[in-house]
Amino acid sequence: MKRRDFITLIVGAAAAWPATARGQQIKRIGVLMHTAASDATFQAYLKAFVQGLRKLGWADGENVRIEVRWSASDPTLSATYAADLVELLKPDLMLAVTTANLAAVQRATRSVPIVFAAVSDPVEQGFVPNLARPGGNITGFALPEFSIAGKWADLLKQLKPSIARVAVVFHPESSPQSVRFVSAAQAAAPALGVAVIAAPVRSTVDLGETFTSLSREPTAGLIFPANAFTRVHAKLIVEAAAKWRLPAIYAEDIFVAEGGLMAYQADFLEPFRLAPFYVDRILKGTPPGDLPVQLPQKFRFVVNRRTASTLGIDVPLGVLLAADEVIE
Repeated sequence: MKRRDFITLIVGAAAAWPATARGQQIKRIGVLMHTAASDATFQAYLKAFVQGLRKLGWADGENVRIEVRWSASDPTLSATYAADLVELLKPDLMLAVTTANLAAVQRATRSVPIVFAAVSDPVEQGFVPNLARPGGNITGFALPEFSIAGKWADLLKQLKPSIARVAVVFHPESSPQSVRFVSAAQAAAPALGVAVIAAPVRSTVDLGETFTSLSREPTAGLIFPANAFTRVHAKLIVEAAAKWRLPAIYAEDIFVAEGGLMAYQADFLEPFRLAPFYVDRILKGTPPGDLPVQLPQKFRFVVNRRTASTLGIDVPLGVLLAADEVIE
């Protein structure tokens, strides 16, 4: 389904439905976010979701009750909060953000409708059988397929052609899907003339050891897929990359805002703006499995030319022209 047709269908249908009567039973929505509650960016995303629901006639505290939990990239908290929300809240619908939280909610229920956001390649991960008609109790808004890791490696190589070894850095428990990014980057590696390795980290000590080890290789580079653990330590990671003069590409803009070299990823806000339309339809009776999983339409490429200069990298014209934003 084309995004234009999708928006037309959803908005048109929403306009045709009457607002929920005040006397009607209050619907309950459980939300499982993946960062800490102190993360201002994802608080803004959650606010966009709540505001979107209000525009469709669902006002928190009036005809809908929204309960939010923040797992802070802790798999144990993901499992605990998912079970608590399902068992205690008795929700009419769950919103699960990221793979780890979706997996936790799926383990907690096979009957409550689930809308997911920011989940990479849900078919490859086995959450849904196909995108067009997912069936079951799950649908939502996906991140790009794992093959985007090849794009990350390619952009690193374009920026610094001498790169010969690339490490994909991720937290294996809070970001279990990242092993697939490693595989995708390795599949693209021969054509790029690089070797790709996995660099799992579970602590800041592991991060330090990874940077120290790679700093001994003058042709090394790094890839950081989206992950709540590395996001929390964005400033530390960017400072380490600068200290050890290692070029890195990130899946989130926050790293570039901290002084990172470059970022390429889908728009993370988009799913939170669109999810209310699916929630609205499901609460009004549409089976979630009848709603197609949506792929991202907006991508953003940001290059920090100032950081490149400190690393001794002259950014090629082709990279500059491809960027949506260049930080001078």
